Amino acid sequence: MFTSPEQFANATKTLFDLQMQTFNALAGKTVKGVEQVVALNLNAAKNSVDSTMAAGRSMAEATQAGNPKAAFDTLAARMQPAAGVTNATEYAAQLKSIIDEMHNEFRGAADAHVAEAKNTLSALIYDVTQNVKPGSENAVEIIKAAIENAFKGYEQVTQATRQAVQTVEAQFERASTMVTPGAARTEKAE
Repeated sequence: MFTSPEQFANATKTLFDLQMQTFNALAGKTVKGVEQVVALNLNAAKNSVDSTMAAGRSMAEATQAGNPKAAFDTLAARMQPAAGVTNATEYAAQLKSIIDEMHNEFRGAADAHVAEAKNTLSALIYDVTQNVKPGSENAVEIIKAAIENAFKGYEQVTQATRQAVQTVEAQFERASTMVTPGAARTEKAE
């Protein structure tokens, strides 16, 4: 059906190059997202250690000054859940922001990949159908149907992936709303 093996090789190479570009772009975005999550986790751990160290110093200073009530007040303040819930809420918001950014980048890359692949294959099909030898029409129709079915399958996988991401986002949102009322209750109690 191809007038020359070079046509087939060029079409295959174009699709392969497109897939590699998409893979490289998504890999880069994944690494960036992982780096952001690691930085967020390190920052959260550092803040927790700093807060604990400051409370420990305050307790030690109060104890050395002969003021055990101040030491217990420092300990009681440290034990209040409001600060922990507030920190957890901020952490959840930052993590959600990172996940949303990655989700949008992946969706954009996937949509661009599908559109480019469709355009490339449409051009390939057009070229093939222009150079069909008499009697090869059935073979061309079979190839067209196979390509269309492959795209439908790819679109179904893309849709299923989007639904899975939406489910994860909904679970994350539900968990965030469970943390937020706890923060509001502890703030009212103060």
